[in-house]
Amino acid sequence: MKKASKPPVTVDEYIEAAPKAAQPYLKQMRKLIKTTAPKADESVSYGMAAYKYIGKPLVYFAGYEQHIGFYATPTGHEAFKKDLSVYKTGKGSVQFPLDEKLPLKLIERIVKFRLKENEAKAAEKKK
Repeated sequence: MKKASKPPVTVDEYIEAAPKAAQPYLKQMRKLIKTTAPKADESVSYGMAAYKYIGKPLVYFAGYEQHIGFYATPTGHEAFKKDLSVYKTGKGSVQFPLDEKLPLKLIERIVKFRLKENEAKAAEKKK
């Protein structure tokens, strides 16, 4: 992230403040998440674009000089471990390099998985 006079409070501001090379990817990621999870609440949290669904974290993403960071919590990454193995990963994160296309179908599958997970948690809580 570039040094901004104040931290971004909207995802538009976040994308605008991100490294120029990352911005098209961030816009693509945002569009995909909003299309896949239209009822998710969008915000900036932990210094990155954040989405919550039914009051629980869904996914986060962040732009860097060389990659897009995608955070679907450890469960989202664990469930797609094999698919994500071609990328640099951490416990609850994956890095998509800027010199490659975003794996949009994979990201969509992960977001759908997390939606179902949040719905299941909410249903369990109601019991």
